[in-house]
Amino acid sequence: MGTARSGSRRNPRHWVEFTGDRPPSTLSLLFWVAVAANSVALLRFADVSLTPGYPSPSTWAIALSQAGGLVLAGVLWPFLPWASTASRPRKGLTLLFLPAIMLVILTGGGAAVFMLFCLAVGNTILVFGSRSAIAYTAVTATLAVALFSSGPRADPWTGLFEGALLATLGLAMIKFFLSLLEARQRAEETRGLLADLEAAHAELRRYAERTRELTVAEERARMAREMHDSVGHYLTVINMGLANALRFRTARPDAAWDEVADAQRLTQEALADTRRWVRALKPLRLEGRAGPEAMRALAESFSGIGPQVVFGIDGAWPDTDEETELVCYRVLQEGITNALRHSAADRIEIDVTCTADRITVVVSDNGQGADDQAATHGFGLRELRERVEAVGGTMDAARRAGVGFAVRASVPARRASTPVGSDTGARVAGARS
Repeated sequence: MGTARSGSRRNPRHWVEFTGDRPPSTLSLLFWVAVAANSVALLRFADVSLTPGYPSPSTWAIALSQAGGLVLAGVLWPFLPWASTASRPRKGLTLLFLPAIMLVILTGGGAAVFMLFCLAVGNTILVFGSRSAIAYTAVTATLAVALFSSGPRADPWTGLFEGALLATLGLAMIKFFLSLLEARQRAEETRGLLADLEAAHAELRRYAERTRELTVAEERARMAREMHDSVGHYLTVINMGLANALRFRTARPDAAWDEVADAQRLTQEALADTRRWVRALKPLRLEGRAGPEAMRALAESFSGIGPQVVFGIDGAWPDTDEETELVCYRVLQEGITNALRHSAADRIEIDVTCTADRITVVVSDNGQGADDQAATHGFGLRELRERVEAVGGTMDAARRAGVGFAVRASVPARRASTPVGSDTGARVAGARS
């Protein structure tokens, strides 16, 4: 508790902002300055009262009334509510505070008295509303006029002046505290909107993360199916070869051993193919890396299983969203996998070119290439082209002019995220309503 209070005091906003139903420190400072000024005036009166024959009993009664009003107001001030949502017992404290201040006003004088009046009007408008504040101002001004206009030393003009001054101050304070109340409401609304914005931003990040994870899972599932088909084909051929070897083992032993040798060769090819698929099935973020680091790690993970893999990047990696980053990674993944499976190349080159608003990924090899039909209608490349176009990019896959095959994709660094943001904002708005 002590730490919280000290932190609040160090925050300069507590001088001008309401904290719950507590007033700004500036108002408390003004109140106690006014009480101190009136107390000094009463002490001076007490000193003068030591003169024989002075003051009269009526003057003593006025001074004691003012002192009583100051004491009651000082006791009530720390507990006064400053919001219309306060409980009834606490609002009752305001009903005691207002006549105490009125008593000080009618029995005292000077600028300090008017400061207390302004604070009383402000407390009234925040707790009971503007109509109650207007009524309090009218009653106080009327009593001031009546007080100065009656008695043996009546001074109607002074009474009118005091009443007009109180009315003017009261109306000015009503306007001021209404503006203060509106500012407080706007500040609360702003804090609420900021909290909603932070919640929407967090939800958007969770949505983007889920989308990325689902996309990676879909890619891995597709590649797992292709891996199943590839390995299944190898196992089928191996099984047939071993069955033939079993049949030929007596009548044609040489043919049987040929079948066994073929089965061994196919087993090695299946094992190498399985290892390539396992490398390709690695997730997007490798050991906490992303962007060019993840792409470089993916390229290096294929080293040592066949052809030489060379990775190069030109330019600084721009600020990208998750989907764009995933597409770049997917282009690299598919390009290397296709080269390893089909090209019989001994060198695979990856060139990544980055500008402020665009990323280009080129995967090329020096192998035997592929026919145009496979480059255009192959399932993996066709799906990859759709993925690239979905983020506003373009992709080409074709034979190189000399030898080999190349996959080239160019995507914008960031794509419009209006649909996602709008959807998230709509869900947040719906949750609030």
